[in-house]
Order: sequence, then structure tokens, then C-alpha cells
Amino acid sequence: MFRLGLTPQYVDRTGPVRVGRERARFEELEPIAVVDIGSNSVRLVVYEGAVRAPTPLFNEKVLCGLGRTIAGSGHLDEEAMRRAIEALIRFHAMIRTLRAKNVQAIATAAVREAGNGELFIARAEAALGCRINTLSGKREAELAAQGIRMAIPDPDGIAGDLGGGSLELIDIGDGELVNAVTLPLGGLRLSDQSGGKLDQAGKLINASLKTVDWLANAGRGRSFYAVGGTWRSLAKLHMIHTDYPLRVMHHYEVPAKEMIAFCREVQKPRRTNAIAGYDSISKARRELLPFGAKTMEMLLTKMRADKVVFSVFGIREGLLYGFLPPNVREADPLLSFCEDYARLRSRSMVHAYELIKWTDPLFETGELSETKNDKRLRAAACLLSDIGWRAHPDYRGEQSLNVVAHAALTGIDHPGRLYLALSVYFRHAGSAQMAGEGLAANLRALAGEARVYRARVIAAAVRAAHMLSAGMAGVIDETQLVLEPGRLVLELPQAHADLYGERVERRFRSLGDLLERQTSVRITE
Repeated sequence: MFRLGLTPQYVDRTGPVRVGRERARFEELEPIAVVDIGSNSVRLVVYEGAVRAPTPLFNEKVLCGLGRTIAGSGHLDEEAMRRAIEALIRFHAMIRTLRAKNVQAIATAAVREAGNGELFIARAEAALGCRINTLSGKREAELAAQGIRMAIPDPDGIAGDLGGGSLELIDIGDGELVNAVTLPLGGLRLSDQSGGKLDQAGKLINASLKTVDWLANAGRGRSFYAVGGTWRSLAKLHMIHTDYPLRVMHHYEVPAKEMIAFCREVQKPRRTNAIAGYDSISKARRELLPFGAKTMEMLLTKMRADKVVFSVFGIREGLLYGFLPPNVREADPLLSFCEDYARLRSRSMVHAYELIKWTDPLFETGELSETKNDKRLRAAACLLSDIGWRAHPDYRGEQSLNVVAHAALTGIDHPGRLYLALSVYFRHAGSAQMAGEGLAANLRALAGEARVYRARVIAAAVRAAHMLSAGMAGVIDETQLVLEPGRLVLELPQAHADLYGERVERRFRSLGDLLERQTSVRITE
């Protein structure tokens, strides 16, 4: 069985059903601020609260380059420190503005290793108005792995977090975190130590990777979870280069061999500027991109990994994960997000849950029988099915598709995201609408016909249910879909018989056509 997020405290199934007003955020949550002082960037993220699917209220970074000269001088650069302190003063003001009482501030490799690191921390704590915890390399790796777990259910592979000053690696799988190691392979450090020369950087990378004796055996045939701004820039460039239509960074997957080949292209002199999308990467990131690509190439080769999975969650979300009680950690991150979004945007959360149960018979046997993951995706589709109800009827399909395709969903890969986006599109546009142009057409081509068919079926079922119930709870839970040989039957109690009409019949027949079954209605006492 899949586990829904936090259903018991979200939905009162015993009281009267009411249509709640649409809200922009959950005012009952206490914001949490995380300040991350890295070797390259200084960032503030204020999250809405400590929940399984966290949403940032505010996110700002300043690329200060604290670790730019650490390898050569052993100290943090004065100008970089000045910029970082100015950023922290502003962050302090923003934290007050957002009324975040819980502030977690961390510093990583550059501050940890610098001879003047303690002096900087003293100045930084005065600017920020709170204590700053300087993390060990092992703790960095653990938090990065926890961030992966926050976003990806049951990850199995090696997590790698590339910063400006260091690379943290940790084996993540079987519910355990083992073999944590930190290596002096951050982009700024490599650029400084190698004198900007990739060949020399390659020698430094090779020497460091040789010290990790467990990497080749532990990584072979498994996933590599890539965390860090430079690697995210590399993924963005790969999306543009391959004309990938779903420009969502989280859980973007690339076969390891393909990523190795692309990394080599990025490293070629004068070739980088010719790669489509290169100018869309910030200048500060572009300078480090070849070093990040070199590290990625050599790491994947050493690991003999199967694929690369890019994650937008890292040590900041790993910190947040530590605040969650065990029962919340066990909740499904995808369904937790969908529950929250449905609470904010749909007419009735109870009706959304009724849809899950109502559509069960369609997917219990035969061609559409479900895996555990299929069932959780169908549940998510039902939860999101009514989020576009306030939009103009002519544009609900397109708008809902765009919202779901690009939503901050976690706990879902890109194929699953495509299914959800197309399911809400067909729910409004109609399952006969085959998405002939625009984003819907591009996503349909990427999804494949089998996934598109599932999306059309759940959408047709939801359309029939909404026409019967007007999206209100307490109707479809008293009806039942029954699959019989060659026939789809809607059992309708006498008390609701008057709700059945021409429009309901048409939508019910459309669902039957997709399932290649005749349809009929059976009135029950």
C-alpha cells in the first residue's frame, strides 16, 4: 500500500463538507530560515514550515566566492568577506520581515579550512544576529544525503554535492548512510590550484578519487545523485543542448555514458561558447563549468555509474529533514505536496479522496493493473484534478498542464510528472483532445503512448465524476464503478438517480470507449 502524506490532520471526514476559500499559503506554519555560507555562494532560503514537501517563501543567493583564493593563500579573500557580510546584513533584515524565528545558519569548506575562518565567523554572526555552525565534511555529506531523501523516495546510489571548495560523497541506500568522504575538488579550489588549466585539474581530480577505495565497487551500475549549483548549470545546459521540452531540474535523468560525452564537449577549448544555452548560465557559474564537467566526467567513469539524477534538494533541505518527526519523514513527499496544493486550490479535498477510491475498480485488473508507483501517481492525479477550477473554461487544460508540469513536485521522476500534467490537461480538455500543438504536444511525445493512455483514462473518469457530483463530496462515494465482461456499469442509488442526465451519459460513455466496453447504469435501492 502507498502511504498518503498527512491525511488525518488535513481532512475532517466526519464534519460537514464545506468548500474552503482559496489561500496563498498556510498561515498556521512557522517559517524556518536557513542561511548557507558556501565556498562560492552565500544563500538565504526561508521555508514555509517544517513539512514533508517544503516550499520556499523566499530564496536569494549572492555569489561571493569566499573560497576563490583559499587553496593558494590559506585565507578567505577580504573582498569576498566584505560582500558576504553585506549579504548577511540584508539576510538578517529579510528574516525579520518574514518573521522567521527559527534560523539555522551553516558554513562549509572554505570557512572550515581558512586560517581566518574564525575571524570571519565572528563578523558573520554579528551581521546575521545568530550562531553559525561550521560543518565538518562528513556532516556536509550526511546533510546532502538527507536532502536527497527529502526529495526522492528510497534512493539507491552515491550522492555527490559539489561546492566551491569541496566535493562530498556518500553512499545512500538500504536506509543507511555509509562511506561519507569529503574531497578537495570544489570548482573554485580546482580553478585556483590548477591555474585555470583543465589538464592540471584532471590530475588533481584523479589523485583525489584514487584515495576513495570504495567508490568503484559501490557505484557500479547504480545512480549518481548530483547536487550543487555548478552541476545544476551543467544539467540546464544539457537540457537546452538536447532540446528537452520539460525544463524542470529536479530528477532530471541522463544515462552516465551520455553525460560523460557531454562533459567532454563542455571542456573543449572554444567549444563551450558554441553550445546552445551557454549564455543563459550566469557568468560566475560559466567560469567554473568546465571544472565541474571535468569532475563529473572523471567521477562517473571511476564509479561506472548507470545514470545521473540531478537534485535541487541538498544540505539546506537536509537540515529541514532533521526537524521532521519520524511519522512525517515516512510520508510520501509527492502526495504530501499534492495534498497541500489541493487544500489551497481545489473546491473539495474530500471529493479528491473520494475520486481515488471511486477509480480503484478501473485499475485493479487487466491492462491497467497498477504497480505501487502507478497507484500513488493515480492518487496524485486525483488530488490535483480540480486545481484549475478558477481559470477560464477555455484555458483550464493548458493552464493546469503548465502548473503541474512545472510545479515544485518532489518524490516523482520526469515520466511521472508527464503523466500528472497530461492527466489534468485531458481532465479539462477532454480525453479526445490529443494535444496537437504547444507544450501539451511536446510533453505527449516525450511521455509515450502507454503513459498517455493511462492519463486519458483517469482524466475521463474524473470528468464523468465531476459531471455527476459537481466536484462536491458525498455523491460519488455512494456510487460505484463495476467492471463486467465487456461492460462498464455505474451503480447509482435511487437517492441520486436524478443526477444522471445526458451530459453525464456522454462522459461516462467516453470512459467506456477508452476501456473498449459498453456502458450502462444500474439504479440501486
